[in-house]
Amino acid sequence: MSSPLRVALLHSVIRREEKLLLDAFERHGGVKVTCLDDRKLDFDPCGAAPPLPYDAVLARSVSFSRGLYARYLFESRGLRCFNESAVAALCGDKLRMSLALLEAGVPHPDLRIAFTADSALEATTAMGYPVVMKPIVGSWGRLIARADDADAAESLLEHKAALGNFQHQIYYLQRYVDKGGRDIRSFVVGGRCIAAIARTSAHWRTNTARGATASNCPVSEELASISLQAARAVGGGMLAIDLFETKDGYLVNEVNDTMEFKNSIETTGVDIPFAMAEHVVEELQKRRAA
Repeated sequence: MSSPLRVALLHSVIRREEKLLLDAFERHGGVKVTCLDDRKLDFDPCGAAPPLPYDAVLARSVSFSRGLYARYLFESRGLRCFNESAVAALCGDKLRMSLALLEAGVPHPDLRIAFTADSALEATTAMGYPVVMKPIVGSWGRLIARADDADAAESLLEHKAALGNFQHQIYYLQRYVDKGGRDIRSFVVGGRCIAAIARTSAHWRTNTARGATASNCPVSEELASISLQAARAVGGGMLAIDLFETKDGYLVNEVNDTMEFKNSIETTGVDIPFAMAEHVVEELQKRRAA
């Protein structure tokens, strides 16, 4: 009888998603899960450290930086991470993510990048208003702003310049897409688009973290195809794809690495955490058999 697979669940806090994943692994069976708080980790990359007692790490950190650099360290010790550090690094940086999507031919909203407030203002004027300004790193719709005219753009750019952080001096400017009050989030796990939700809000930002209402969105062949194309562009794994619907088809807005799904299980009728646990187990079994 083979020994159980050993998975470390890397977390910042145990949210509803992590509880659902722990339950999913228990239901799957044959897996020993250890919870690792990223705030308490201590690595010695220079010393002759003993082998880590895990076969893989499922990274669920809230902190992008801790989750990313912990993955670098775990991978340096030969552990498989879900998702891999390379995927997290791309998805966590909006500019790098957009470049990966564009290089793969994935339809994406028009985009301009500038490095000073003056050049950013010129770029927004050239693009035409409204324009959406986004921080390079961020989630849940935080610090995203829409400029409807040059006066609004100038004020927003002045505020960004005053923030001081170097990431706010990289101006990520996206043409506003009129999405009719809703967008779509699809879920890709191990090369399959397993579910999707439509997020509806009276506000132009349709994040469920900001109060948008979720409803089931049937996964059409077109939606599955572009979702998988976007997932492959960033390296694959377990990902949430945010899309806009337009008269010309879908546009991929973003790809999310540490996806949230607690509000999407009942909505879609799909056991998303079990699909994630199953993917981890299948990949580790392949590795063990190799």
